[in-house]
Amino acid sequence: MKILVVFSLILVLLGSVFFLQLETESGIQTYLDRSAPYIGTGIAKIQGIDGEGIKIAVIDTGVDFTHPDLLGWGEDGKVIGGYNFVNEGELPMDTNGHGTQVAGVIAADGQAQGVAPKAKILAYKVSEDGEGVSSELIVRAINKAVEDGADIINISLGVNKTNSKIDRAVDHALEREIFVVTAAGNDGPELKTIGSPGRNVGSVTVGATYNNLTSSLIATLEVDGKSFTTIPMVGSTKVDGPIIERIVFGGYGKIKDLENIDVKNAIVIVERGSDVEGELLYFSIKEKNVANAGAKALIVYNNISGIFLGELIHQFVEPDYKPQIPVVSIDREEGLKIIESITEKNEATMNLFYNPDFVAHFSSRGPVSPFYIKPDIVAPGAYINSTQINAGYNFTSGTSYAAPHVSGAAALLLQKNPELHHHEIKSLLLTTVEPVSDAYGQKFSISESGSGRLDIGNAFNAKLIIEPPNFVAIASSDNKIFEREFQLKSIDGTWNGFDVTFDGPEFIKFEGELTNGNILKIRMSMLEDNFGDHEGIIIINHENTQYRVPFLFHYTPGSISVNQQNQKLFFEIYHPEEWSFTKISVTNSKDGKTDTTTATPDKKTSIEIYENAEYWIDAKIRVNGTTSDAYNTIQISSISETERLDTINIPERQIGIIAVIITLVGIVGLIKRKFYWDKCGPASTISC
Repeated sequence: MKILVVFSLILVLLGSVFFLQLETESGIQTYLDRSAPYIGTGIAKIQGIDGEGIKIAVIDTGVDFTHPDLLGWGEDGKVIGGYNFVNEGELPMDTNGHGTQVAGVIAADGQAQGVAPKAKILAYKVSEDGEGVSSELIVRAINKAVEDGADIINISLGVNKTNSKIDRAVDHALEREIFVVTAAGNDGPELKTIGSPGRNVGSVTVGATYNNLTSSLIATLEVDGKSFTTIPMVGSTKVDGPIIERIVFGGYGKIKDLENIDVKNAIVIVERGSDVEGELLYFSIKEKNVANAGAKALIVYNNISGIFLGELIHQFVEPDYKPQIPVVSIDREEGLKIIESITEKNEATMNLFYNPDFVAHFSSRGPVSPFYIKPDIVAPGAYINSTQINAGYNFTSGTSYAAPHVSGAAALLLQKNPELHHHEIKSLLLTTVEPVSDAYGQKFSISESGSGRLDIGNAFNAKLIIEPPNFVAIASSDNKIFEREFQLKSIDGTWNGFDVTFDGPEFIKFEGELTNGNILKIRMSMLEDNFGDHEGIIIINHENTQYRVPFLFHYTPGSISVNQQNQKLFFEIYHPEEWSFTKISVTNSKDGKTDTTTATPDKKTSIEIYENAEYWIDAKIRVNGTTSDAYNTIQISSISETERLDTINIPERQIGIIAVIITLVGIVGLIKRKFYWDKCGPASTISC
């Protein structure tokens, strides 16, 4: 029997964190779509660039091509092709909604307008209901998209761990010059929560920010150090600083619920609705009661599963009513968790502020490796109004909907400059971002926001391609200098007004110069032993456009040097203190394969390599009972094809011998298992 490794579809992991409608006591309201204009699609539109001629593969739950904004199947329709891997022989019609929402963000062309409305969609259905999808189907869909001539592949699905088969399929697409966009995931705000294919080094991995809506009043809530997802109610106001108080449970927020408890200066949490059937206990009434009792803020948790966006100001509100304190809503399950955790000494911190570029609480974070940066970029992924199955529209949130903003942006760039390579599109998108920081001016880390928030307008007008668009620097106490060259390409051949500046820690000295017209050489030197990881940005100004190249700088007390001799890598360990043991991991950047070895002060070690590639070396040095990191990289290009095959053939012969032995052992094992089952079957009392 064939065993498939089954993963949760992004609808669970990366897709709809929640389906959201603005719920008021008087009905449902909607907002016009704002995310596409907010990220600068108007610049492209003015120049007549709309995605025409670009084919974008959507690997998802299919696409509803009967939707008026995504109308038509086949050559003359919006969805020009694809494949149904779930029910082969049938068209890839979406019955779930997730794939239709993703496709709408990219290329809806009707009442809703996607980022690239004239682009065409290739729909690959790998799940029926969004509950699960096999890695085999994802791989087959990627390969089919390559075969069908896709220009861009959007993958708004994934897992929160590494899957080498999916990553190899993504690498295959990249080798065929296809631009691949992946969603980061919805397992934030914890770090190290990005899985495959989002962790693939070559794909563009997208996290989620909020959106340019009234609802981009952002709320953050921490209770005893644990973060919870909250949504400010419409009509609530921002605060000048954090509210740090105890939490008190206030029933339904009625006056009688609050009479015998002390809520003065507290953050009160209450249940939505009422315990009296038919009673309309408006959010405004709850807010007024709690505020009059002296509380500083109000949390309303849902009385059914899920989260909601409530409204304080509505047609039935009292004429002189004005909200006095901030009010947020929260999922029922999380609300109950907060109530269960309440103690006399509990402490909660609530912030409310306007910021469309705030990184969403749910957005998965990096890092995924010490040697490259993930996520690459962030884009609007909260309160996205997109197409839904059965000719509908709805608000939804998740990194699934941030990723297609980037796919649409890539389509616009590719239409404008058809000769661009996928890595050049990546550079244009990543280096022209808008900085991302919270309402108090604190920048989000690279592991949270990558390079920054997508800005199509900046990318569309950019004339300079910078490679790499971000990087990791490595230095140590015995080598405090890091040097690197960047390849620059002027799209129109101009180099006027070029200058380089540095925005980073004061203890890092920066030098940079442009040589030979298109090579930027940089040199960074550590001025003090401030060991750890440090972030910064190299800023390049050219032709009135600012380009941002973020970096992560590893500065470690110890180091690992590496040199190549034929098909082996040899290592030397240094540490200013006496060390006793080192574990060394060597990763092939091409396929992610990792080999490990160990070293001691009196034992040198080596690892065999089989192909030309960049290798990442990660050393864990044991010093006085603690572990100290050290990193290095080496580019190998001298292994000939003959040497590579000779090196590979030896382990292959060994594998063949082992396989024969395993087969023989397996046969014997089956015979023995049959014997034991006959003798010691389920009804037997014999001890076996």
